[in-house]
Amino acid sequence: MEEIGLIIEGGGMRGLYAAGVLDYFMEQDLYFKDCYAVSAGACHACSYLSKQIGRSIKVTLDYINDKRYCSVESLIKTGDMFGAKMLYDIIPNELNIYDYETYDNHNCNFYSVVTNCETGKSEYIKIKDMRKDIIAVRASSSLPLLSRIVEIDNKKYLDGGISDSIPIRKSIEDGHKKNIVLLTRDINYRKSKNNLMPLLKIKYKKYPNLLKSIKNRHEMYNDTLDFIEEERKSNNAFVIRPKSPVKIGRLEKDKTKLKALYDQGYNDAKDCFNDLLKFLNN
Repeated sequence: MEEIGLIIEGGGMRGLYAAGVLDYFMEQDLYFKDCYAVSAGACHACSYLSKQIGRSIKVTLDYINDKRYCSVESLIKTGDMFGAKMLYDIIPNELNIYDYETYDNHNCNFYSVVTNCETGKSEYIKIKDMRKDIIAVRASSSLPLLSRIVEIDNKKYLDGGISDSIPIRKSIEDGHKKNIVLLTRDINYRKSKNNLMPLLKIKYKKYPNLLKSIKNRHEMYNDTLDFIEEERKSNNAFVIRPKSPVKIGRLEKDKTKLKALYDQGYNDAKDCFNDLLKFLNN
């Protein structure tokens, strides 16, 4: 799939929809040359590219109620609502072992989208060595107010979704004529202004460009949705998204709802797979 890019949106726990899609892709041995993933999407891409079917949903359901995984207590103690030590060290290296060897041997270029706090612009960090570069996945998933700023090579980063929530334009810029786009919102969704700007202005007053990007995020996001629709109508993009509004938020902990969303993604991928194959082979 040399000229086809895979784009994976984030969305916190809504990302389990994409995890379901990716698990079905793995069952069909469907992989792509380049993958651009954001926030939770980047986390699930890790298991996709290590070919560990079911790992994303199992990790979520097994540890969602562990205070080290996601809790106000973790936020107070560490500065991260989603515990960095738990997610990016203890789980992959002790509890649910990550297959680093398989990742090392995959043929995909995996880019984790991050936002540079100084410039407010998106950057696309290639994950070459998962053990070392996992920090870029963490940075991509570091939500404003709920996470610490992550430093990589003396640069400060936060959530990639701030500056490029759905990086289809980057994929096209890199030469991909067609793209598979995994979204975690239904077709009627449009992002609204951020109601937390007063608090964000206090927290990130040292980073005016970051604040500008946060303020304008809804406009960028909605414009990208319009662009994706144009690409879809031109048969340049194949979009897989929830058929109805997703009723869970970024921090959802109801296991039944989370599993149902994962199943929805899996089943949607299965239902549209023949159409996807036609798209890929056309």
